Amino acid sequence: MKYQKEHDIFTSFLKNGKSRITPERFLVLDSALDYKGHFGADELYINMRNNNVNVSRATVYNTLELIAQCGLIVKRNFGDNRTSYEKNFGLKNHDHIVCTNCGKITEFETPKIKKLVEEICKNLDFEFEFESYTFNIYGTCKDKNQCKKFR
Repeated sequence: MKYQKEHDIFTSFLKNGKSRITPERFLVLDSALDYKGHFGADELYINMRNNNVNVSRATVYNTLELIAQCGLIVKRNFGDNRTSYEKNFGLKNHDHIVCTNCGKITEFETPKIKKLVEEICKNLDFEFEFESYTFNIYGTCKDKNQCKKFR
C-alpha cells in the first residue's frame, strides 16, 4: 500500500479519538497526500469528483480537519480568508512567499529563520518548548505580465 505508514497513524488517531474508521476517510487521506502543493477543501473535493471518487463535500471538509489534527497535513492561511492545506508528513519545515495579486505561493527554506525562531524561544523569560513556526512573506510578482489577478 502506497501510504501504509500514514494509514496506520490515521487509524490510531481515529481509534484514540473514538472516531469512526470509514473507507471514505482514507480516500480523502490518500487524495490529500497525492495532491501536489497547497489546496483548499473545495479544490480537493472537485479533484476527487473529477477522478470518480464518490465522497460528499462534508466528508472532505470534516476529514481534512481530522487529518490536520493528527499531523499528516497542516492548515495554512495565506491571508486570503480561506484555509489551505499541504502535506506535512515526512517534509522539512519550510516557509512561503505569497503573491497577493495572483495567489502564487513559492516555498523556500533557510536555516537562518529556524535558528532565529529557536533563539527567540530560548531567550524568553518563561519555559517554552519550540515545536514549529510559520513564516510567510507577502508581496507581488515582479513580472506583471505573468501575474494574473485572482481576486
